[in-house]
Amino acid sequence: MSIIRLRTDAVHEEPAVTLDSFLGQSNATAVRIEPGEDVRRLLPHLDRIALIEVSFPAFRDGRGYSAASILREAGYVGELRAEGDVLIDQLSHMRRCGFDSFAPRNPIDADAAERAFATWDHVYQGAADGRAPIWKLRHG
Repeated sequence: MSIIRLRTDAVHEEPAVTLDSFLGQSNATAVRIEPGEDVRRLLPHLDRIALIEVSFPAFRDGRGYSAASILREAGYVGELRAEGDVLIDQLSHMRRCGFDSFAPRNPIDADAAERAFATWDHVYQGAADGRAPIWKLRHG
């Protein structure tokens, strides 16, 4: 599985453990979130997590977008990876929610991914990616 990263730091090599396993130990630095799991359980531990991998078992399951937004709004600055049935059409939206790493089940060409991230020049609202809304650009 190839990984598309928008980060410049070193790739985290430790395998991600389940949420319950992570909460039951003190030495893990990578955790995997499955659909339906409450990521708010991680909030007291964000300072020791280097990688949070969010599972997308099916492209139509959007719960991972909410998980990413919750984590970024809580101040998580580590790697946030979307893994599974990640399609090129979703990359831009996933990035806006805070994902900065992608492990699609089916490989995505790096050049096509770059084009996907640049799909829209302007946005209408602020999000985890820090892009300023168009109204703010025009009206301060």
